[in-house]
Amino acid sequence: MSAPAQPTPAPLDHAAIRAIMAGILLAMFLSALEQTIVAPALPTMGRHFADVENLSWVVTAYLLAAVAATPLFGKLADIHGRRRMMLIAIVIFLAGSVACALAPTIWALIGARALQGIGGGGILPLAHTVIGDMVSPRERPRYTAYTSAMFLVASVSGPLLGGVLTDYVHWTMIFWINLPLGLVALVLTDRVLRKLPRHDRPHRLDFPGAALMVAAALSLMLAMTWGGTRYGWSSWPILSLLAGSAVLWFFFLLRVATAPEPFIPLAILREPVVGATAVAGFFAVGVIIGLSIVLPLYFELALGFTPSGSGTALIVFLIAATLGSFIAGRLMSRMTHYKRVPVVGMAVGIVTMALFAWQPTGLTLLEVSVLLTVGGTGLGVMYPVTTVMVQNAVAPHQLGIATGALNFARQLGGAMIVAAFGTILLGGLDSSGGGLTLEMLAQGTKESGAKHGGADFAGQFRLLYAASAVFLAAGFVAVLLTEERPLRG
Repeated sequence: MSAPAQPTPAPLDHAAIRAIMAGILLAMFLSALEQTIVAPALPTMGRHFADVENLSWVVTAYLLAAVAATPLFGKLADIHGRRRMMLIAIVIFLAGSVACALAPTIWALIGARALQGIGGGGILPLAHTVIGDMVSPRERPRYTAYTSAMFLVASVSGPLLGGVLTDYVHWTMIFWINLPLGLVALVLTDRVLRKLPRHDRPHRLDFPGAALMVAAALSLMLAMTWGGTRYGWSSWPILSLLAGSAVLWFFFLLRVATAPEPFIPLAILREPVVGATAVAGFFAVGVIIGLSIVLPLYFELALGFTPSGSGTALIVFLIAATLGSFIAGRLMSRMTHYKRVPVVGMAVGIVTMALFAWQPTGLTLLEVSVLLTVGGTGLGVMYPVTTVMVQNAVAPHQLGIATGALNFARQLGGAMIVAAFGTILLGGLDSSGGGLTLEMLAQGTKESGAKHGGADFAGQFRLLYAASAVFLAAGFVAVLLTEERPLRG
Protein backbone atom coordinates (compact mmCIF):
# COMPACT_ATOMS: atom_id res chain seq x y z
CA MET A 1 0.00 0.00 0.00
CA SER A 2 1.14 3.49 -0.71
CA ALA A 3 1.58 5.94 2.11
CA PRO A 4 -1.12 8.53 2.65
CA ALA A 5 -0.63 11.75 0.76
CA GLN A 6 1.28 14.36 2.68
CA PRO A 7 -0.47 17.67 3.41
CA THR A 8 0.20 20.43 0.92
CA PRO A 9 3.00 22.61 2.34
CA ALA A 10 2.80 26.38 2.48
CA PRO A 11 4.31 28.14 -0.54
CA LEU A 12 7.94 29.16 -0.18
CA ASP A 13 8.67 32.87 0.16
CA HIS A 14 10.82 34.67 -2.39
CA ALA A 15 13.92 34.69 -0.16
CA ALA A 16 13.77 30.90 0.24
CA ILE A 17 13.28 30.41 -3.50
CA ARG A 18 16.26 32.67 -4.21
CA ALA A 19 18.48 30.71 -1.82
CA ILE A 20 17.45 27.36 -3.30
CA MET A 21 18.04 28.62 -6.86
CA ALA A 22 21.53 29.83 -5.93
CA GLY A 23 22.46 26.42 -4.55
CA ILE A 24 21.19 24.33 -7.44
CA LEU A 25 22.54 26.74 -10.10
CA LEU A 26 26.03 26.47 -8.63
CA ALA A 27 25.78 22.67 -8.67
CA MET A 28 24.52 22.75 -12.28
CA PHE A 29 27.38 25.06 -13.25
CA LEU A 30 29.91 22.49 -12.05
CA SER A 31 28.25 19.71 -14.04
CA ALA A 32 27.99 21.78 -17.23
CA LEU A 33 31.49 23.26 -16.93
CA GLU A 34 33.10 19.82 -16.79
CA GLN A 35 31.66 18.95 -20.22
CA THR A 36 33.60 21.78 -21.94
CA ILE A 37 36.60 22.66 -19.77
CA VAL A 38 38.48 19.47 -20.69
CA ALA A 39 38.69 20.03 -24.46
CA PRO A 40 41.62 22.55 -24.50
CA ALA A 41 43.67 20.27 -22.22
CA LEU A 42 43.34 17.11 -24.32
CA PRO A 43 46.58 17.56 -26.34
CA THR A 44 48.51 18.22 -23.11
CA MET A 45 46.98 15.13 -21.51
CA GLY A 46 47.98 13.08 -24.54
CA ARG A 47 51.59 14.18 -24.21
CA HIS A 48 51.60 13.67 -20.44
CA PHE A 49 50.33 10.08 -20.66
CA ALA A 50 52.03 9.36 -24.01
CA ASP A 51 48.68 8.12 -25.33
CA VAL A 52 46.82 10.06 -28.01
CA GLU A 53 44.75 7.21 -29.43
CA ASN A 54 42.47 6.91 -26.38
CA LEU A 55 42.08 10.63 -25.66
CA SER A 56 38.52 10.79 -27.00
CA TRP A 57 37.48 8.49 -24.14
CA VAL A 58 38.28 11.27 -21.66
CA VAL A 59 35.28 13.13 -23.10
CA THR A 60 33.13 10.13 -24.04
CA ALA A 61 33.39 8.43 -20.62
CA TYR A 62 31.91 11.47 -18.88
CA LEU A 63 29.04 11.79 -21.37
CA LEU A 64 28.18 8.07 -21.33
CA ALA A 65 28.13 7.93 -17.54
CA ALA A 66 26.08 11.13 -17.28
CA VAL A 67 23.42 9.84 -19.68
CA ALA A 68 23.20 6.51 -17.84
CA ALA A 69 22.96 8.16 -14.40
CA THR A 70 20.27 10.71 -15.31
CA PRO A 71 17.12 8.54 -15.03
CA LEU A 72 18.60 6.58 -12.11
CA PHE A 73 19.01 9.68 -9.93
CA GLY A 74 15.56 10.88 -10.92
CA LYS A 75 14.03 7.66 -9.60
CA LEU A 76 16.16 7.68 -6.45
CA ALA A 77 15.05 11.26 -5.75
CA ASP A 78 11.44 10.07 -5.68
CA ILE A 79 12.44 7.37 -3.17
CA HIS A 80 14.94 9.11 -0.87
CA GLY A 81 14.23 12.81 -1.40
CA ARG A 82 15.83 15.54 -3.49
CA ARG A 83 18.22 16.89 -0.86
CA ARG A 84 19.87 13.56 -0.01
CA MET A 85 20.37 12.59 -3.64
CA MET A 86 21.69 16.05 -4.60
CA LEU A 87 24.30 15.82 -1.83
CA ILE A 88 25.27 12.31 -2.97
CA ALA A 89 25.58 13.49 -6.60
CA ILE A 90 27.85 16.40 -5.61
CA VAL A 91 30.03 14.15 -3.42
CA ILE A 92 30.42 11.63 -6.26
CA PHE A 93 31.30 14.47 -8.64
CA LEU A 94 33.95 15.83 -6.27
CA ALA A 95 35.41 12.36 -5.67
CA GLY A 96 35.68 11.91 -9.43
CA SER A 97 37.39 15.29 -9.75
CA VAL A 98 40.06 14.38 -7.20
CA ALA A 99 40.58 11.00 -8.87
CA CYS A 100 41.00 12.74 -12.25
CA ALA A 101 43.65 15.10 -10.89
CA LEU A 102 45.59 12.22 -9.28
CA ALA A 103 45.19 9.71 -12.14
CA PRO A 104 48.51 7.93 -12.87
CA THR A 105 47.48 6.56 -16.30
CA ILE A 106 45.15 7.49 -19.13
CA TRP A 107 42.77 4.64 -18.25
CA ALA A 108 42.67 5.70 -14.61
CA LEU A 109 41.75 9.17 -15.85
CA ILE A 110 39.02 7.71 -18.08
CA GLY A 111 37.59 5.74 -15.16
CA ALA A 112 37.66 8.84 -12.95
CA ARG A 113 35.89 10.83 -15.67
CA ALA A 114 33.15 8.18 -15.70
CA LEU A 115 32.79 8.62 -11.92
CA GLN A 116 32.56 12.37 -12.46
CA GLY A 117 29.90 11.78 -15.09
CA ILE A 118 27.76 9.76 -12.67
CA GLY A 119 27.71 12.70 -10.26
CA GLY A 120 27.27 15.29 -12.99
CA GLY A 121 24.50 13.29 -14.62
CA GLY A 122 22.65 13.17 -11.31
CA ILE A 123 22.84 16.91 -10.69
CA LEU A 124 20.93 17.96 -13.82
CA PRO A 125 17.61 16.09 -13.32
CA LEU A 126 17.70 16.78 -9.59
CA ALA A 127 18.00 20.52 -10.19
CA HIS A 128 14.99 20.54 -12.51
CA THR A 129 13.06 18.37 -10.07
CA VAL A 130 13.83 20.79 -7.23
CA ILE A 131 12.40 23.64 -9.33
CA GLY A 132 9.32 21.48 -9.89
CA ASP A 133 8.90 21.03 -6.12
CA MET A 134 9.60 24.68 -5.40
CA VAL A 135 7.08 26.50 -7.62
CA SER A 136 3.88 25.73 -9.50
CA PRO A 137 3.92 24.80 -13.22
CA ARG A 138 2.71 28.28 -14.19
CA GLU A 139 5.68 29.92 -12.41
CA ARG A 140 8.14 27.21 -13.41
CA PRO A 141 9.17 28.40 -16.93
CA ARG A 142 10.98 31.53 -15.79
CA TYR A 143 12.97 29.63 -13.17
CA THR A 144 13.82 26.88 -15.64
CA ALA A 145 15.14 29.57 -17.99
CA TYR A 146 17.80 30.47 -15.39
CA THR A 147 19.29 27.01 -15.81
CA SER A 148 19.78 27.72 -19.52
CA ALA A 149 21.69 30.87 -18.64
CA MET A 150 23.92 28.83 -16.36
CA PHE A 151 24.65 26.42 -19.21
CA LEU A 152 25.53 29.37 -21.46
CA VAL A 153 28.04 30.69 -18.92
CA ALA A 154 29.56 27.20 -18.54
CA SER A 155 29.68 26.61 -22.31
CA VAL A 156 31.46 29.89 -22.98
CA SER A 157 33.74 30.00 -19.93
CA GLY A 158 34.68 26.30 -19.96
CA PRO A 159 37.03 26.29 -22.98
CA LEU A 160 38.50 29.69 -22.00
CA LEU A 161 39.14 28.64 -18.41
CA GLY A 162 40.47 25.25 -19.47
CA GLY A 163 42.93 26.84 -21.88
CA VAL A 164 44.20 29.39 -19.34
CA LEU A 165 44.66 26.83 -16.56
CA THR A 166 46.41 24.37 -18.90
CA ASP A 167 48.75 26.97 -20.43
CA TYR A 168 49.65 28.98 -17.34
CA VAL A 169 49.18 26.65 -14.35
CA HIS A 170 48.78 22.88 -14.92
CA TRP A 171 46.23 20.72 -16.69
CA THR A 172 45.20 19.04 -13.42
CA MET A 173 43.87 22.41 -12.21
CA ILE A 174 40.83 21.94 -14.45
CA PHE A 175 39.83 19.25 -11.94
CA TRP A 176 41.19 20.77 -8.71
CA ILE A 177 39.15 23.91 -9.34
CA ASN A 178 36.00 21.88 -8.75
CA LEU A 179 36.87 21.31 -5.08
CA PRO A 180 36.30 24.82 -3.65
CA LEU A 181 33.27 25.41 -5.88
CA GLY A 182 31.89 21.96 -5.09
CA LEU A 183 32.32 22.36 -1.33
CA VAL A 184 30.45 25.67 -1.46
CA ALA A 185 27.68 24.00 -3.48
CA LEU A 186 27.60 21.12 -0.99
CA VAL A 187 27.20 23.39 2.04
CA LEU A 188 24.74 25.68 0.28
CA THR A 189 22.46 22.94 -1.03
CA ASP A 190 22.55 21.06 2.28
CA ARG A 191 21.21 24.11 4.06
CA VAL A 192 18.71 25.50 1.57
CA LEU A 193 17.16 22.21 0.44
CA ARG A 194 15.96 21.57 4.00
CA LYS A 195 13.31 24.21 3.24
CA LEU A 196 12.00 22.27 0.25
CA PRO A 197 8.58 20.59 0.54
CA ARG A 198 8.85 16.76 0.47
CA HIS A 199 6.85 14.70 -2.03
CA ASP A 200 8.76 11.41 -1.80
CA ARG A 201 6.82 8.24 -0.98
CA PRO A 202 7.86 4.69 -0.10
CA HIS A 203 9.20 3.03 -3.26
CA ARG A 204 11.51 0.18 -4.18
CA LEU A 205 14.19 0.60 -6.81
CA ASP A 206 13.78 -1.92 -9.63
CA PHE A 207 17.43 -2.91 -9.97
CA PRO A 208 16.95 -5.32 -12.93
CA GLY A 209 14.93 -2.70 -14.82
CA ALA A 210 17.49 0.02 -14.10
CA ALA A 211 20.36 -2.24 -15.19
CA LEU A 212 18.57 -3.18 -18.43
CA MET A 213 17.86 0.44 -19.29
CA VAL A 214 21.41 1.61 -18.60
CA ALA A 215 22.95 -1.30 -20.54
CA ALA A 216 20.62 -0.75 -23.52
CA ALA A 217 21.42 2.96 -23.64
CA LEU A 218 25.18 2.43 -23.33
CA SER A 219 25.19 -0.17 -26.14
CA LEU A 220 23.27 2.19 -28.40
CA MET A 221 25.50 5.19 -27.61
CA LEU A 222 28.69 3.19 -28.16
CA ALA A 223 27.39 2.06 -31.55
CA MET A 224 26.53 5.64 -32.53
CA THR A 225 29.88 6.94 -31.23
CA TRP A 226 32.07 4.33 -32.95
CA GLY A 227 30.02 3.80 -36.12
CA GLY A 228 31.64 5.33 -39.20
CA THR A 229 34.76 6.42 -37.27
CA ARG A 230 36.48 3.65 -35.32
CA TYR A 231 34.54 0.90 -37.11
CA GLY A 232 32.47 0.70 -40.27
CA TRP A 233 28.69 0.66 -39.89
CA SER A 234 28.53 -2.86 -41.30
CA SER A 235 31.33 -4.20 -39.08
CA TRP A 236 30.57 -6.89 -36.53
CA PRO A 237 31.32 -4.70 -33.45
CA ILE A 238 28.75 -2.08 -34.52
CA LEU A 239 26.15 -4.63 -35.61
CA SER A 240 26.66 -6.53 -32.35
CA LEU A 241 26.18 -3.39 -30.28
CA LEU A 242 23.03 -2.42 -32.19
CA ALA A 243 21.58 -5.93 -31.93
CA GLY A 244 22.49 -6.12 -28.25
CA SER A 245 20.85 -2.76 -27.60
CA ALA A 246 17.64 -3.87 -29.34
CA VAL A 247 17.51 -7.07 -27.26
CA LEU A 248 18.15 -5.19 -24.03
CA TRP A 249 15.43 -2.62 -24.81
CA PHE A 250 13.01 -5.49 -25.47
CA PHE A 251 13.75 -7.06 -22.09
CA PHE A 252 13.51 -3.64 -20.43
CA LEU A 253 10.00 -3.14 -21.82
CA LEU A 254 9.11 -6.67 -20.77
CA ARG A 255 10.37 -5.90 -17.26
CA VAL A 256 8.34 -2.67 -17.16
CA ALA A 257 5.20 -4.61 -18.12
CA THR A 258 5.67 -7.36 -15.50
CA ALA A 259 7.53 -5.85 -12.50
CA PRO A 260 5.46 -5.05 -9.38
CA GLU A 261 7.04 -1.57 -9.29
CA PRO A 262 8.94 -0.95 -12.55
CA PHE A 263 11.86 1.44 -12.88
CA ILE A 264 9.70 3.79 -14.99
CA PRO A 265 6.05 3.47 -13.89
CA LEU A 266 3.55 2.43 -16.52
CA ALA A 267 1.48 5.50 -15.66
CA ILE A 268 4.32 7.70 -16.91
CA LEU A 269 5.00 5.62 -20.03
CA ARG A 270 1.31 5.69 -20.92
CA GLU A 271 1.06 9.43 -20.37
CA PRO A 272 0.81 10.85 -23.95
CA VAL A 273 2.12 14.29 -22.97
CA VAL A 274 5.29 12.78 -21.49
CA GLY A 275 5.94 10.59 -24.54
CA ALA A 276 5.35 13.31 -27.14
CA THR A 277 7.33 15.91 -25.20
CA ALA A 278 10.26 13.50 -24.74
CA VAL A 279 10.34 12.95 -28.51
CA ALA A 280 10.27 16.70 -29.13
CA GLY A 281 13.10 17.22 -26.62
CA PHE A 282 15.10 14.36 -28.13
CA PHE A 283 15.20 16.04 -31.54
CA ALA A 284 15.19 19.74 -30.61
CA VAL A 285 17.76 19.68 -27.80
CA GLY A 286 19.74 17.03 -29.68
CA VAL A 287 20.12 19.40 -32.64
CA ILE A 288 21.21 22.24 -30.33
CA ILE A 289 23.88 20.02 -28.77
CA GLY A 290 24.98 18.77 -32.19
CA LEU A 291 25.25 22.28 -33.60
CA SER A 292 27.33 23.47 -30.65
CA ILE A 293 29.84 20.74 -31.56
CA VAL A 294 29.98 21.13 -35.36
CA LEU A 295 29.49 24.89 -35.78
CA PRO A 296 33.17 25.74 -35.10
CA LEU A 297 34.15 23.21 -37.79
CA TYR A 298 31.64 24.75 -40.19
CA PHE A 299 32.90 28.27 -39.55
CA GLU A 300 36.55 27.42 -40.26
CA LEU A 301 36.30 24.62 -42.85
CA ALA A 302 33.42 25.89 -44.99
CA LEU A 303 33.40 29.65 -44.37
CA GLY A 304 37.10 30.23 -43.72
CA PHE A 305 36.57 32.21 -40.51
CA THR A 306 39.46 32.88 -38.15
CA PRO A 307 39.35 31.22 -34.72
CA SER A 308 38.22 34.52 -33.19
CA GLY A 309 35.44 34.85 -35.78
CA SER A 310 34.37 31.27 -35.11
CA GLY A 311 34.29 31.89 -31.38
CA THR A 312 32.21 35.04 -31.87
CA ALA A 313 29.64 33.26 -34.03
CA LEU A 314 29.37 30.33 -31.61
CA ILE A 315 28.84 32.67 -28.66
CA VAL A 316 26.11 34.45 -30.65
CA PHE A 317 24.31 31.11 -31.12
CA LEU A 318 24.59 30.18 -27.43
CA ILE A 319 23.41 33.62 -26.28
CA ALA A 320 20.47 33.43 -28.70
CA ALA A 321 19.47 29.99 -27.38
CA THR A 322 19.55 31.35 -23.84
CA LEU A 323 17.53 34.39 -24.90
CA GLY A 324 14.95 32.07 -26.45
CA SER A 325 14.76 30.16 -23.18
CA PHE A 326 14.08 33.36 -21.21
CA ILE A 327 11.48 34.53 -23.72
CA ALA A 328 9.71 31.17 -23.55
CA GLY A 329 9.75 31.28 -19.75
CA ARG A 330 8.07 34.68 -19.70
CA LEU A 331 5.53 33.85 -22.39
CA MET A 332 4.48 30.47 -20.99
CA SER A 333 3.65 31.96 -17.60
CA ARG A 334 1.43 34.58 -19.26
CA MET A 335 -0.21 32.77 -22.19
CA THR A 336 -3.23 30.50 -22.02
CA HIS A 337 -2.34 28.76 -25.29
CA TYR A 338 1.33 28.35 -24.43
CA LYS A 339 1.88 25.62 -27.04
CA ARG A 340 2.19 28.37 -29.64
CA VAL A 341 5.61 29.16 -28.17
CA PRO A 342 7.30 25.83 -29.13
CA VAL A 343 5.35 25.64 -32.41
CA VAL A 344 6.70 29.02 -33.54
CA GLY A 345 10.17 28.31 -32.13
CA MET A 346 10.52 24.98 -33.94
CA ALA A 347 9.22 26.49 -37.19
CA VAL A 348 11.84 29.24 -36.96
CA GLY A 349 14.55 26.65 -36.33
CA ILE A 350 13.49 24.56 -39.34
CA VAL A 351 13.52 27.60 -41.64
CA THR A 352 16.98 28.62 -40.37
CA MET A 353 18.45 25.16 -41.00
CA ALA A 354 16.86 25.13 -44.46
CA LEU A 355 18.51 28.48 -45.28
CA PHE A 356 21.92 27.15 -44.21
CA ALA A 357 21.35 24.03 -46.31
CA TRP A 358 20.37 26.20 -49.31
CA GLN A 359 23.54 28.36 -49.05
CA PRO A 360 26.17 26.81 -46.78
CA THR A 361 29.08 28.90 -48.15
CA GLY A 362 29.73 32.51 -49.11
CA LEU A 363 28.23 33.94 -45.92
CA THR A 364 29.80 36.81 -43.99
CA LEU A 365 30.24 36.84 -40.22
CA LEU A 366 27.36 39.33 -39.94
CA GLU A 367 25.02 37.19 -42.05
CA VAL A 368 25.87 34.06 -40.10
CA SER A 369 25.40 35.88 -36.79
CA VAL A 370 21.95 37.12 -37.86
CA LEU A 371 20.84 33.63 -38.92
CA LEU A 372 22.19 32.05 -35.75
CA THR A 373 20.50 34.70 -33.61
CA VAL A 374 17.12 33.97 -35.19
CA GLY A 375 17.54 30.18 -35.26
CA GLY A 376 19.10 29.95 -31.80
CA THR A 377 16.30 32.02 -30.26
CA GLY A 378 13.72 29.74 -31.84
CA LEU A 379 15.39 26.52 -30.71
CA GLY A 380 16.19 27.81 -27.21
CA VAL A 381 12.51 27.86 -26.27
CA MET A 382 12.50 24.06 -26.16
CA TYR A 383 14.56 23.84 -22.96
CA PRO A 384 11.99 25.26 -20.51
CA VAL A 385 8.97 24.22 -22.59
CA THR A 386 9.71 20.49 -22.55
CA THR A 387 10.58 20.48 -18.84
CA VAL A 388 7.44 22.34 -17.78
CA MET A 389 5.08 20.32 -20.01
CA VAL A 390 6.36 17.00 -18.65
CA GLN A 391 6.27 18.13 -15.01
CA ASN A 392 2.77 19.56 -15.47
CA ALA A 393 1.52 16.13 -16.64
CA VAL A 394 2.63 14.03 -13.64
CA ALA A 395 1.93 13.89 -9.92
CA PRO A 396 4.38 15.66 -7.55
CA HIS A 397 5.75 12.37 -6.20
CA GLN A 398 6.65 11.34 -9.80
CA LEU A 399 8.52 14.54 -10.68
CA GLY A 400 11.94 12.94 -10.20
CA ILE A 401 11.56 9.98 -12.53
CA ALA A 402 9.59 12.00 -15.13
CA THR A 403 12.22 14.76 -15.19
CA GLY A 404 15.02 12.19 -15.27
CA ALA A 405 13.38 10.38 -18.20
CA LEU A 406 13.04 13.68 -20.11
CA ASN A 407 16.67 14.64 -19.51
CA PHE A 408 17.71 11.13 -20.50
CA ALA A 409 15.83 11.52 -23.81
CA ARG A 410 17.39 14.93 -24.46
CA GLN A 411 20.95 13.80 -23.71
CA LEU A 412 20.50 10.60 -25.70
CA GLY A 413 19.23 12.71 -28.59
CA GLY A 414 22.33 14.89 -28.32
CA ALA A 415 24.67 11.88 -28.38
CA MET A 416 22.92 10.27 -31.35
CA ILE A 417 22.61 13.46 -33.39
CA VAL A 418 26.26 14.34 -32.76
CA ALA A 419 27.14 10.86 -34.03
CA ALA A 420 24.91 11.39 -37.08
CA PHE A 421 26.54 14.75 -37.79
CA GLY A 422 29.98 13.15 -37.48
CA THR A 423 29.03 10.41 -39.94
CA ILE A 424 27.73 13.00 -42.44
CA LEU A 425 30.78 15.23 -42.15
CA LEU A 426 33.45 12.54 -42.06
CA GLY A 427 31.77 10.71 -44.94
CA GLY A 428 33.08 13.37 -47.32
CA LEU A 429 36.69 13.04 -46.19
CA ASP A 430 39.31 10.58 -47.24
CA SER A 431 39.58 8.65 -43.99
CA SER A 432 41.11 5.56 -45.48
CA GLY A 433 43.86 5.90 -42.95
CA GLY A 434 41.28 5.12 -40.28
CA GLY A 435 40.52 6.72 -37.02
CA LEU A 436 39.51 10.19 -38.24
CA THR A 437 37.08 11.73 -35.75
CA LEU A 438 35.38 15.03 -35.06
CA GLU A 439 37.80 15.53 -32.17
CA MET A 440 40.74 15.37 -34.58
CA LEU A 441 39.15 17.93 -36.85
CA ALA A 442 38.36 20.20 -33.94
CA GLN A 443 41.90 20.04 -32.53
CA GLY A 444 43.52 20.96 -35.83
CA THR A 445 40.98 22.59 -38.12
CA LYS A 446 43.43 24.33 -40.45
CA GLU A 447 45.63 21.27 -40.79
CA SER A 448 42.57 19.12 -41.44
CA GLY A 449 41.35 21.55 -44.07
CA ALA A 450 44.70 21.44 -45.81
CA LYS A 451 45.01 17.67 -45.60
CA HIS A 452 41.49 17.16 -46.95
CA GLY A 453 41.55 20.09 -49.33
CA GLY A 454 39.77 18.04 -51.97
CA ALA A 455 36.82 17.33 -49.72
CA ASP A 456 33.52 18.97 -50.61
CA PHE A 457 32.91 20.70 -47.29
CA ALA A 458 30.09 22.77 -48.80
CA GLY A 459 28.29 19.61 -49.88
CA GLN A 460 28.82 17.89 -46.54
CA PHE A 461 27.54 20.83 -44.53
CA ARG A 462 24.59 21.25 -46.90
CA LEU A 463 23.65 17.65 -46.13
CA LEU A 464 24.25 18.20 -42.41
CA TYR A 465 21.92 21.21 -42.25
CA ALA A 466 19.30 19.39 -44.32
CA ALA A 467 19.45 16.55 -41.79
CA SER A 468 19.05 19.12 -38.99
CA ALA A 469 15.90 20.43 -40.64
CA VAL A 470 14.54 16.88 -40.90
CA PHE A 471 15.29 16.18 -37.22
CA LEU A 472 13.58 19.41 -36.20
CA ALA A 473 10.60 18.59 -38.41
CA ALA A 474 10.18 15.33 -36.47
CA GLY A 475 10.28 17.30 -33.22
CA PHE A 476 7.80 19.81 -34.68
CA VAL A 477 5.32 17.01 -35.40
CA ALA A 478 5.74 15.75 -31.82
CA VAL A 479 4.96 19.24 -30.50
CA LEU A 480 1.82 19.43 -32.64
CA LEU A 481 0.66 16.08 -31.26
CA THR A 482 1.22 17.11 -27.64
CA GLU A 483 -1.93 17.90 -25.71
CA GLU A 484 -1.99 21.44 -24.31
CA ARG A 485 -3.07 21.13 -20.69
CA PRO A 486 -3.62 24.22 -18.52
CA LEU A 487 -0.61 24.94 -16.34
CA ARG A 488 -1.45 24.40 -12.69
CA GLY A 489 -1.24 27.50 -10.56
